[in-house]
Amino acid sequence: MPPHVSVENQLPQDLYEAMGRFISSHPQWDQYRLVQVAIAGFLFQQGCDERVVAQHYLKGLFHHQPDPCRMVIDR
Repeated sequence: MPPHVSVENQLPQDLYEAMGRFISSHPQWDQYRLVQVAIAGFLFQQGCDERVVAQHYLKGLFHHQPDPCRMVIDR
């Protein structure tokens, strides 16, 4: 797993509130995933051609949470 770096940032109040509303209505997202996908998406759209950036962007968009109601049977 790649190392993680902690980042502190100040957001405009309205952007912070919009992020909170989005996360509240999309429980599979959290603030960390949202920021990671936003940064990777920005870099990707600005022409960053590093494969790892595209991987983070796509992984974040298509992240799949296991269904807690789905039963797994081991044989």
